[in-house]
Amino acid sequence: MLVHSRAGKWATWAVFLLLFVPLFAVPLLVILVASFATHWSGAFPSGPTVERYAAAAGGDSLQALTTSLVTAVTASVLALTLGGWAALAATSLRTRGKRFLDALFILPVAVPSVVVGLAVLVAYSKPPVLLNGTRWIVILAHTVLVTAFAYQSVAAAVRRLDPMYEQAAAGLGASPARVLWRVKLPLLLPSLTSAAGLCFALSMGELSATMMLYPPDWTPLPVQIFAATDRGSLFTGAALAVVLMTTTLLVLAAVSRIRTRASYR
Repeated sequence: MLVHSRAGKWATWAVFLLLFVPLFAVPLLVILVASFATHWSGAFPSGPTVERYAAAAGGDSLQALTTSLVTAVTASVLALTLGGWAALAATSLRTRGKRFLDALFILPVAVPSVVVGLAVLVAYSKPPVLLNGTRWIVILAHTVLVTAFAYQSVAAAVRRLDPMYEQAAAGLGASPARVLWRVKLPLLLPSLTSAAGLCFALSMGELSATMMLYPPDWTPLPVQIFAATDRGSLFTGAALAVVLMTTTLLVLAAVSRIRTRASYR
Protein backbone atom coordinates (compact mmCIF):
# COMPACT_ATOMS: atom_id res chain seq x y z
CA MET A 1 0.00 0.00 0.00
CA LEU A 2 1.39 3.39 -1.00
CA VAL A 3 0.73 6.00 1.68
CA HIS A 4 2.45 9.34 1.22
CA SER A 5 1.17 11.42 4.13
CA ARG A 6 2.47 11.09 7.69
CA ALA A 7 -1.05 10.75 9.08
CA GLY A 8 -1.86 8.04 6.55
CA LYS A 9 1.27 6.09 7.47
CA TRP A 10 0.44 6.28 11.18
CA ALA A 11 -3.13 5.16 10.46
CA THR A 12 -1.87 2.25 8.36
CA TRP A 13 0.51 1.13 11.11
CA ALA A 14 -2.25 1.45 13.71
CA VAL A 15 -4.64 -0.72 11.67
CA PHE A 16 -1.88 -3.24 11.05
CA LEU A 17 -1.05 -3.50 14.75
CA LEU A 18 -4.71 -3.73 15.73
CA LEU A 19 -5.12 -6.68 13.38
CA PHE A 20 -1.74 -8.35 13.83
CA VAL A 21 -1.47 -8.29 17.62
CA PRO A 22 -4.78 -9.98 18.56
CA LEU A 23 -4.89 -12.33 15.57
CA PHE A 24 -1.28 -13.53 15.42
CA ALA A 25 1.00 -12.24 18.17
CA VAL A 26 -1.24 -12.85 21.22
CA PRO A 27 -2.10 -16.52 20.45
CA LEU A 28 1.55 -17.37 19.86
CA LEU A 29 2.60 -15.51 23.00
CA VAL A 30 -0.03 -17.39 25.02
CA ILE A 31 1.34 -20.72 23.79
CA LEU A 32 4.86 -19.67 24.72
CA VAL A 33 3.84 -18.57 28.22
CA ALA A 34 1.69 -21.67 28.77
CA SER A 35 4.59 -23.94 27.90
CA PHE A 36 6.42 -22.72 31.06
CA ALA A 37 3.37 -22.84 33.38
CA THR A 38 2.01 -25.47 35.72
CA HIS A 39 -1.26 -23.67 36.55
CA TRP A 40 -3.35 -20.99 34.88
CA SER A 41 -6.43 -20.29 36.94
CA GLY A 42 -6.28 -16.49 36.88
CA ALA A 43 -5.30 -13.80 34.44
CA PHE A 44 -1.67 -14.92 34.51
CA PRO A 45 -0.03 -18.35 34.74
CA SER A 46 1.74 -19.57 37.84
CA GLY A 47 4.33 -22.16 38.77
CA PRO A 48 7.00 -21.61 36.12
CA THR A 49 8.82 -24.77 35.09
CA VAL A 50 11.00 -26.15 32.31
CA GLU A 51 10.19 -29.79 32.98
CA ARG A 52 8.10 -30.10 29.85
CA TYR A 53 10.98 -28.94 27.68
CA ALA A 54 13.25 -31.43 29.42
CA ALA A 55 10.71 -34.14 28.58
CA ALA A 56 10.52 -32.90 24.99
CA ALA A 57 14.27 -33.39 24.63
CA GLY A 58 13.98 -37.15 24.97
CA GLY A 59 11.68 -40.15 24.82
CA ASP A 60 8.59 -40.17 22.65
CA SER A 61 8.66 -36.41 22.07
CA LEU A 62 12.15 -36.46 20.59
CA GLN A 63 11.20 -39.45 18.48
CA ALA A 64 8.10 -37.62 17.23
CA LEU A 65 10.19 -34.55 16.33
CA THR A 66 12.67 -36.75 14.45
CA THR A 67 9.76 -38.41 12.64
CA SER A 68 8.38 -35.02 11.60
CA LEU A 69 11.78 -33.86 10.36
CA VAL A 70 12.42 -37.02 8.34
CA THR A 71 8.91 -36.91 6.88
CA ALA A 72 9.10 -33.21 6.01
CA VAL A 73 12.58 -33.41 4.45
CA THR A 74 11.73 -36.51 2.41
CA ALA A 75 8.39 -35.13 1.25
CA SER A 76 9.98 -31.78 0.36
CA VAL A 77 12.73 -33.40 -1.72
CA LEU A 78 10.22 -35.62 -3.54
CA ALA A 79 7.80 -32.73 -4.07
CA LEU A 80 10.54 -30.44 -5.34
CA THR A 81 11.80 -33.13 -7.72
CA LEU A 82 8.36 -34.00 -9.10
CA GLY A 83 6.95 -30.48 -9.08
CA GLY A 84 10.09 -28.90 -10.49
CA TRP A 85 10.39 -31.49 -13.25
CA ALA A 86 6.72 -31.04 -14.17
CA ALA A 87 7.08 -27.25 -14.20
CA LEU A 88 10.08 -27.47 -16.53
CA ALA A 89 8.33 -30.01 -18.75
CA ALA A 90 5.23 -27.80 -18.98
CA THR A 91 7.18 -25.20 -20.97
CA SER A 92 7.21 -27.55 -23.97
CA LEU A 93 3.47 -28.24 -23.84
CA ARG A 94 0.70 -26.45 -25.63
CA THR A 95 -1.87 -24.36 -23.81
CA ARG A 96 -4.27 -27.26 -23.21
CA GLY A 97 -1.49 -29.44 -21.90
CA LYS A 98 -0.35 -26.74 -19.49
CA ARG A 99 -3.89 -26.24 -18.24
CA PHE A 100 -4.30 -29.96 -17.68
CA LEU A 101 -1.01 -30.15 -15.81
CA ASP A 102 -1.95 -27.12 -13.68
CA ALA A 103 -5.30 -28.71 -12.80
CA LEU A 104 -3.64 -32.04 -12.01
CA PHE A 105 -1.23 -30.52 -9.52
CA ILE A 106 -3.75 -28.12 -7.99
CA LEU A 107 -6.31 -30.87 -7.30
CA PRO A 108 -4.76 -32.13 -4.01
CA VAL A 109 -4.93 -28.63 -2.47
CA ALA A 110 -8.36 -27.89 -3.91
CA VAL A 111 -9.91 -30.53 -1.63
CA PRO A 112 -9.57 -30.90 2.16
CA SER A 113 -6.42 -32.69 3.24
CA VAL A 114 -8.48 -35.30 5.07
CA VAL A 115 -9.91 -36.31 1.68
CA VAL A 116 -6.39 -36.75 0.35
CA GLY A 117 -5.56 -38.88 3.39
CA LEU A 118 -8.60 -41.08 2.82
CA ALA A 119 -7.79 -41.43 -0.87
CA VAL A 120 -4.22 -42.50 -0.12
CA LEU A 121 -5.44 -44.91 2.56
CA VAL A 122 -7.93 -46.60 0.23
CA ALA A 123 -5.56 -46.69 -2.74
CA TYR A 124 -2.58 -48.20 -0.92
CA SER A 125 -4.17 -50.59 1.58
CA LYS A 126 -4.26 -53.56 -0.80
CA PRO A 127 -1.77 -55.26 -3.15
CA PRO A 128 -0.02 -54.70 -5.49
CA VAL A 129 1.13 -51.57 -3.61
CA LEU A 130 0.57 -52.14 0.10
CA LEU A 131 1.77 -49.18 2.16
CA ASN A 132 -0.81 -49.09 4.94
CA GLY A 133 0.82 -49.49 8.33
CA THR A 134 4.21 -48.21 7.15
CA ARG A 135 5.93 -44.83 7.32
CA TRP A 136 5.85 -44.58 3.55
CA ILE A 137 2.11 -43.99 3.39
CA VAL A 138 2.55 -40.90 5.60
CA ILE A 139 5.43 -39.63 3.48
CA LEU A 140 3.42 -40.27 0.31
CA ALA A 141 0.43 -38.30 1.61
CA HIS A 142 2.64 -35.37 2.62
CA THR A 143 4.31 -35.44 -0.79
CA VAL A 144 0.96 -35.34 -2.56
CA LEU A 145 -0.17 -32.41 -0.44
CA VAL A 146 2.92 -30.22 -0.89
CA THR A 147 3.87 -31.01 -4.49
CA ALA A 148 1.31 -28.52 -5.77
CA PHE A 149 3.10 -25.67 -3.99
CA ALA A 150 6.46 -26.74 -5.40
CA TYR A 151 4.98 -26.94 -8.89
CA GLN A 152 3.35 -23.53 -8.71
CA SER A 153 6.47 -21.83 -7.31
CA VAL A 154 8.81 -23.29 -9.90
CA ALA A 155 6.32 -22.80 -12.76
CA ALA A 156 6.00 -19.10 -11.90
CA ALA A 157 9.79 -18.76 -11.85
CA VAL A 158 10.15 -20.58 -15.18
CA ARG A 159 7.69 -18.17 -16.80
CA ARG A 160 9.82 -15.24 -15.63
CA LEU A 161 13.05 -16.59 -17.10
CA ASP A 162 14.52 -14.65 -19.99
CA PRO A 163 14.74 -17.10 -22.95
CA MET A 164 17.80 -15.24 -24.22
CA TYR A 165 20.01 -17.10 -21.74
CA GLU A 166 18.96 -20.49 -23.10
CA GLN A 167 19.20 -19.31 -26.68
CA ALA A 168 22.69 -17.93 -26.12
CA ALA A 169 23.87 -21.18 -24.49
CA ALA A 170 22.33 -23.28 -27.26
CA GLY A 171 23.88 -21.00 -29.88
CA LEU A 172 27.30 -21.66 -28.35
CA GLY A 173 26.77 -25.39 -28.81
CA ALA A 174 25.50 -26.44 -25.39
CA SER A 175 23.31 -29.54 -25.34
CA PRO A 176 19.78 -29.35 -23.85
CA ALA A 177 20.98 -31.23 -20.77
CA ARG A 178 23.88 -28.81 -20.29
CA VAL A 179 21.57 -25.81 -20.78
CA LEU A 180 19.30 -27.23 -18.08
CA TRP A 181 22.12 -27.99 -15.65
CA ARG A 182 24.32 -24.94 -16.15
CA VAL A 183 21.80 -22.24 -17.11
CA LYS A 184 18.22 -22.98 -16.06
CA LEU A 185 18.74 -24.61 -12.68
CA PRO A 186 21.19 -21.96 -11.37
CA LEU A 187 18.73 -19.24 -12.40
CA LEU A 188 15.91 -21.14 -10.70
CA LEU A 189 17.86 -21.87 -7.51
CA PRO A 190 16.30 -19.03 -5.43
CA SER A 191 12.80 -20.18 -6.41
CA LEU A 192 13.70 -23.81 -5.75
CA THR A 193 14.92 -23.02 -2.24
CA SER A 194 11.79 -20.96 -1.54
CA ALA A 195 9.60 -23.82 -2.70
CA ALA A 196 11.58 -26.25 -0.54
CA GLY A 197 11.07 -24.07 2.53
CA LEU A 198 7.34 -23.77 1.89
CA CYS A 199 6.97 -27.53 1.38
CA PHE A 200 8.93 -28.23 4.56
CA ALA A 201 6.85 -25.85 6.68
CA LEU A 202 3.56 -27.24 5.36
CA SER A 203 4.66 -30.82 5.95
CA MET A 204 5.84 -30.09 9.50
CA GLY A 205 2.40 -28.77 10.44
CA GLU A 206 0.22 -31.25 8.55
CA LEU A 207 -2.27 -33.06 10.80
CA SER A 208 -5.59 -33.95 9.13
CA ALA A 209 -4.32 -36.49 6.59
CA THR A 210 -1.64 -37.75 8.98
CA MET A 211 -4.23 -38.66 11.62
CA MET A 212 -5.79 -41.13 9.20
CA LEU A 213 -2.55 -42.79 8.13
CA TYR A 214 0.20 -42.83 10.74
CA PRO A 215 1.26 -46.19 12.23
CA PRO A 216 2.14 -46.44 15.94
CA ASP A 217 5.88 -46.47 15.22
CA TRP A 218 5.75 -43.36 13.00
CA THR A 219 4.00 -40.63 14.99
CA PRO A 220 4.81 -37.07 13.86
CA LEU A 221 4.93 -34.27 16.40
CA PRO A 222 1.63 -32.58 15.36
CA VAL A 223 -0.17 -35.85 16.16
CA GLN A 224 1.47 -35.96 19.57
CA ILE A 225 0.47 -32.33 20.20
CA PHE A 226 -3.12 -33.15 19.30
CA ALA A 227 -3.08 -36.23 21.54
CA ALA A 228 -1.70 -34.23 24.48
CA THR A 229 -4.33 -31.49 24.21
CA ASP A 230 -7.09 -34.04 23.59
CA ARG A 231 -6.42 -35.71 26.92
CA GLY A 232 -6.30 -32.33 28.71
CA SER A 233 -2.52 -31.83 28.93
CA LEU A 234 -2.66 -28.34 27.47
CA PHE A 235 0.66 -27.15 28.94
CA THR A 236 2.48 -30.20 27.58
CA GLY A 237 0.89 -29.60 24.20
CA ALA A 238 1.98 -25.95 24.34
CA ALA A 239 5.60 -26.93 25.03
CA LEU A 240 5.58 -29.39 22.14
CA ALA A 241 4.04 -26.71 19.90
CA VAL A 242 6.85 -24.30 20.79
CA VAL A 243 9.40 -26.99 19.95
CA LEU A 244 7.67 -27.57 16.61
CA MET A 245 7.55 -23.84 15.80
CA THR A 246 11.17 -23.26 16.82
CA THR A 247 12.47 -26.19 14.78
CA THR A 248 10.50 -25.13 11.73
CA LEU A 249 11.67 -21.52 12.00
CA LEU A 250 15.31 -22.58 12.37
CA VAL A 251 15.13 -24.70 9.23
CA LEU A 252 13.35 -21.92 7.34
CA ALA A 253 16.03 -19.46 8.45
CA ALA A 254 18.71 -21.78 7.08
CA VAL A 255 16.80 -22.15 3.80
CA SER A 256 16.38 -18.38 3.60
CA ARG A 257 20.13 -17.94 4.04
CA ILE A 258 20.78 -20.38 1.19
CA ARG A 259 18.24 -18.55 -0.95
CA THR A 260 19.92 -15.19 -0.27
CA ARG A 261 23.31 -16.54 -1.27
CA ALA A 262 21.82 -18.10 -4.40
CA SER A 263 20.23 -14.79 -5.37
CA TYR A 264 23.61 -13.02 -5.39
CA ARG A 265 25.52 -15.67 -7.31
